[in-house]
Order: sequence, then structure tokens, then C-alpha cells
Amino acid sequence: MKQLLQNMKNGKTVVEEVPKPAPAAGQALVEVAASLVSAGTERMLVAFAEKSLVGKARSRPDLVKQVLEKMRREGVLVTLGAAFNRLDQPMPLGYSSAGTIVALGEGMAGFRVGERVACAGGGYAVHAEYNVVPRALLTRLPESVDFESAAFTTLGAIALHGFRLAQPQVGETVAVIGMGLLGLLTSQIAVAAGCRVLGIDVNPQRIALAASLGLESVLRAQAVEHAQAFTRNRGFDTIIICADTSSNDPVALAASIARDRAKVVATGAVGQTLPRKPYYEKELSFINSRSYGPGRYDASYEENGRDYPPGYVRWTEGRNFEAVIELMASGKLKIAPLISHRFPIDESAQAYEIITGKKKEAFLGVVLTYPQNASGDSVSRITFPARHATGQAGTVKLGVLGAGLFANATLLPALQKVEGLELVGIASAGGLHAQHSAKKFGFAYATSSEEEILKDAGIDTVAILTRHGLHADLAVRALQAGKHVCVEKPLAVNSAQLSALAEALQGEKCPLLTVGFNRRYAPLARRLQEFLAARTEPLYMHYRVNAGTIPLNHWTHDPDQGGGRIIGEGCHFVDFLTFLAGAAPVSVTAMAVPDNGKYHEDNVSMTFGFPDGSIGVVDYLSNGDKSFPKERLEVFCGGRIAVLDDFRRLEMLQDGQRSVMRKSQDKGWKEEWVAFTAAIRSGGRPPIPYEQLFGVTKATFAAVEALRSGDKIEIS
Repeated sequence: MKQLLQNMKNGKTVVEEVPKPAPAAGQALVEVAASLVSAGTERMLVAFAEKSLVGKARSRPDLVKQVLEKMRREGVLVTLGAAFNRLDQPMPLGYSSAGTIVALGEGMAGFRVGERVACAGGGYAVHAEYNVVPRALLTRLPESVDFESAAFTTLGAIALHGFRLAQPQVGETVAVIGMGLLGLLTSQIAVAAGCRVLGIDVNPQRIALAASLGLESVLRAQAVEHAQAFTRNRGFDTIIICADTSSNDPVALAASIARDRAKVVATGAVGQTLPRKPYYEKELSFINSRSYGPGRYDASYEENGRDYPPGYVRWTEGRNFEAVIELMASGKLKIAPLISHRFPIDESAQAYEIITGKKKEAFLGVVLTYPQNASGDSVSRITFPARHATGQAGTVKLGVLGAGLFANATLLPALQKVEGLELVGIASAGGLHAQHSAKKFGFAYATSSEEEILKDAGIDTVAILTRHGLHADLAVRALQAGKHVCVEKPLAVNSAQLSALAEALQGEKCPLLTVGFNRRYAPLARRLQEFLAARTEPLYMHYRVNAGTIPLNHWTHDPDQGGGRIIGEGCHFVDFLTFLAGAAPVSVTAMAVPDNGKYHEDNVSMTFGFPDGSIGVVDYLSNGDKSFPKERLEVFCGGRIAVLDDFRRLEMLQDGQRSVMRKSQDKGWKEEWVAFTAAIRSGGRPPIPYEQLFGVTKATFAAVEALRSGDKIEIS
């Protein structure tokens, strides 16, 4: 299928052929008929992408600070690689579209194939021939609403939410500053709600268009004088700012035409240096409107479909979408006069020349159109010229599930350096990131179908890089398909998944399984193990992890998707202690700093007991400063001390002699796959013993139990 993409590194806006996506549970696959180009959000993205690196840095000093902090922690080369990789990721454009449902994932009761729908959401309702959209961001269309009008639904919901925030009453006066697309939608909504509305703009053409829609409006120069007559010198009850400018004039104008204790709502991106005197003297309320309404930015609502009860939240974003569609159907919200340009998807790059001002042409609503049923032969797989096919006997032929930032920034660059490994296919749910990774790293094909990878007879090994909750099921299916499996941590997020994996490994000729516990393969880790190899006493190990905080609504915290941070990432550090001790833990106790509504069981001290009497402490902390190095391990044993700092420096002391090794940070990504590839080719044992893989996973489950119960947990 064709999709419009923005390259953030070189600034190019291009249409590319990408695999057609497949709907997951709770999603619909929609064949798109029309989508709306956002002259605000998308113009800013494109303008940022077109800047030089220096220009990007100047416009986003906050990101520069993050890069410098990462550079201090992890070194220049690692940081630059990560930064350029992020810039190199294709950016899908668009967030408002309409079309017809052509396929449904599980859990989509109430929707049916063939229904006409409006679609919303960045990353979902993108400019592409097909969209996969969660149920909460889909709205059914009556026959009286055409696709082009329905493509404005998301923007209409932004206007409606801003209007609702002011809580205007029938008969009140409303001023709308800025009569662009958002302002014209807002004005029509306010009129439909029974308000008296005056629009204000600097552009005479916008004033004329407003008049053609039956809206009263005036040029900025006459706004104050006209407002007095319009409101009978009382001032406006509500002022909604829909302008797009860095100037503070809109907020100053709003104060000058407002009545005492009026409400000013900003839905547009404007300067917000409020003049204190009028805002103070009139005791004005200033509100920033946030997107489409309640539910926006809440993954449990948008992605998982958990609606809010109408008795508590009457107007969610979804119900705002429905209200906008009803206004269109009733003729109270007119869209057709607002469309100034239409471009077929093949010519969509021209739309951005217009909205960014490269092409000097007046515009308002810019719509992209798509050939209906012409793309019915779009496929979920795209092939590329082979770059890594070796043809040698014993070559490991790899398929990858997942093509996110971790894959592109860390693992795939390492896999390119592994001899005897052929990159065959890569899959991602939406297809886009798989297509990008396939081109960049030389896979033979990209697909949106995990089944295609699992059923491909030309693939004998699968790497699973998806969200944590999918790891175990995909690993079981891959093993059952006769393929060797490397699962990025964690192996599983609950005991039921772990049991299913154990069952899948039964049999004499079962394929090999390993987990991405890369740290045990790092060069400094191997040197540390050698230093301790002659020990005759138990170890005391203290691993401090400055993990950094992540938002409470991040998917990692979700027990089903991420398993939580102890299971999802803490397993790395438990495994490293297991590597040094030579066996998995047999007991654990845990304590945590109170979460206090800011954290989520991620300021934890866990003490593990090992079969030989060794003790390992993992202090996993999210309440520190990210500019400080992430990891530090101290080991004491039989007159020896070793200190490993962030896999960049290893200090070893014995008999008064000190030895220090320094390296660029290397956490063993390549060496992990060298070991796994060698095991596959030789038909040998798994590179990490299964009792350790499963034991480490059980230990993280037990650590969570110990934390919540306060008890010491024995690990079977």
C-alpha cells in the first residue's frame, strides 16, 4: 500500500510502498477514502524535519540536553548512533481520516466489515491507503456524511472540546479569534449551540468565507470597536483563540473584549504571555484546551478500549467524535466550503509545499484522496534485493518479529556483524517499521504478518522483539514451528506463560531457546568472570541500577503488556548475578520506597540467595538523576574485590594489586548472537542453560511476590 512519510533526518516528504497492516485484537483495518492534512501539527513537523542539525538543535534545546546527558553516561559513539537512528525513523503523518472497514481483529463486537467510519489518532489515522485503528478511535458514519467531510471529524472534535471547556450557555456571546479551519469549525459549533458568535481575523478572504457560511466576523483592526456594539458594551462571555501565531496579540485582544470574569480558551498555538493588568482586573480564566477531549493520551482508553462511564465523563473524545458527525449529518456543521485543495495520495507531497509556504498559494482545508478498491491487491509483504544471502551450508536464516527503536538502534546493527547469519524477513504490526528496517539492514523482505515469518520454511531462527506480554506466546508458536528462538527479555510475564514455554521445550529434537541476556556476554563481564573463576567461597554481589523514571501510563507498567519493571527489565540484573554465581537464585526478599503516586514498584531493593550461599543485592531505582551512570556492580569474594562501572570500566583488586580495564561501552549484543549462532550451527546445547533462563524468570516473579507480601520467598 502507499503511505505518506516524513524523514526527520533529511526533511523529505515522500510516498512509499509499505506492507499492508493487519488488525490486532481491538482494532479494525480500514480502507481509507480521504484524510485531512493538518496545517498546524503537520506543518510544524515538516518544518522541523527540514531544518539542519544545527537548526534542529536550536529549536529543541530540551532534546540537546538529553543527548548531552546520554553522552556523559554512555559515550559519544553510542549516543550519536542512538540520536541518528531516532532521526532516521520514518514518521507517519496524519491523524484524521475516513473510510470503510475491510477486516476486524478479535474483540470488535459491534462493528462489521463494510461499515463506513471516521478514524482518529496520531499513528492510527495516518495518510495511507489502509489504517489499523482501535475501536475507541472509530466512529460510524451515516450515509448523509461523505468521506471527505468525515475526514474532518478529529479536527472538529478539537474545536468541540475547546468550546465545551468554556461551558457557554444558550444566548451567550462568543468571540472566535482566528478564522482558519479550526476557527470556522468552532464558530459553526457555537452557533449550533445557540450562542451569538463573532469571528475575528486579519485575513479579508477568511472574513468573506465566514460570511458565506452565515457567520458574522470582522477584521482585527475593527475588533474592539465592533465587540462593544456586538455585546452591548458588556464584553464577551467566552473568547476562544483558534489563531496559529507566536504573537501575544490574540491573548491581549481576548482580555480587551472580555466581560468581567469571562473565560478565555486557547485551542490554537499562540503566544501566552498574558498581560497581567486586564486579566487581573477582570479576573479572567485562561484555559489551554488539550486535543479531542477526555481519553486523549490515556492508553487504557485509546488502545485498550476502556471507556469512561457517561455518568462521570459525559463527553469523552469518542463521544465528541459522535457529536461532530451528528452536526455534519444535520447540516449544522458545513465542511465542503472549507476544502480548498484535494490531492490524490500519489501527489500528496504537493500538499506540504502549500502548507509550508514553499508554494505561495492560499489554502484552508487540504484533503488527500485514495483510489477505492484500486489497492485491493495490496500485500502484507514487500521484497528487497538480497544483501546478506551467503548461500553457505549451515548459515542461520533469521526472521525478526518487531522493528521498534531497540531493534533499529541496538540489535539489528549488531546482527549485521555476525558471521554465518542471514537476515531473511522482518515483521512489524503496522508494516512501516519493518519496511524501513528491511531496507536499512538488508533483509530479503518486510511484512506486517507474524505468521509469514513463523511459517516461512526459509527461516530456521526467530528473534522476538515485541512488547513483553507477547514474548512467550510467539516463542511457543515459533518452537512448535520448528524454529530456534531468541526472545528479548523477559522470557514471560506470568507463570502460565512460563509453563507453556516449558511444555513447548519437551522432546529430544526441540529447537534451541535463548533470552536476550546480553550483559553476560559483554567483554568486561567475561573478564570479571575469569577474575572470580578460582573462588572457593560464596560471592557477595551488589548491583545498583539507576534506571530512571518512566510515566505511570507507560505500557511497561501494564501487567499484561509489560509485566512491570522488575519482571520487564530487572531480569537483566538477576541474570547477571546468576551468571557470576553459576546458578539461579533459590530465595528472595524485597523492600521498596513508597510509590506515593509517582512511581510503580520501581524503587526496590531485592536480596537474592544462591545455592552455594552467595548473596546478590539488586537495587533497582527510578528516583535518581538520569545524567548519572546507569549501572554499577561491586563483588566481594575471598580477598578479591571487583567493581564494574556501566560496562565501560572494570577495576579488580587482589593481594594489594589493582588492575583497571577500560572500553567503549559494550553490553554484549554481538557476542550474544555469535554464541547463539554457534550453538545452532553445531547442534550443541543452548548457550544459557535452561535452568538459568527459567530460574531467573521465576526469581523476578518471586521478587514481586516478596515485595508485596513482605515475606521471604523460596524459589522452587
